[in-house]
Amino acid sequence: MTYLYLIFAIILEVCGTTSMKLSQGFTKPFPSFLIFVFYGISFTLLTMVLKRMDVSIAYAIWSGLGTALIAIMGITYFNEPVTFMKLVSLSLVIIGVFGLNLSSGAY
Repeated sequence: MTYLYLIFAIILEVCGTTSMKLSQGFTKPFPSFLIFVFYGISFTLLTMVLKRMDVSIAYAIWSGLGTALIAIMGITYFNEPVTFMKLVSLSLVIIGVFGLNLSSGAY
């Protein structure tokens, strides 16, 4: 159940960051409102995860996978440029998250 909460926390964090982009600097009311909803629920779930998981592992997974997913969203939906260095860097973030999990004995 802990990993399920963490996955939902990551998805909601990505939704919150996407809402930031869509709010156009808080000029669009609905996406601006959604920023707080998505981040509020995301932080609530992350707090629940921290009851059962080390903060170093949980936060690394939350922030690392969230970063990777939002970069993919930027490329896919916001037409951000794809470069070789961006792809290598995203791969390293994902490898780092898995490495931290392996070092904690999660697998």
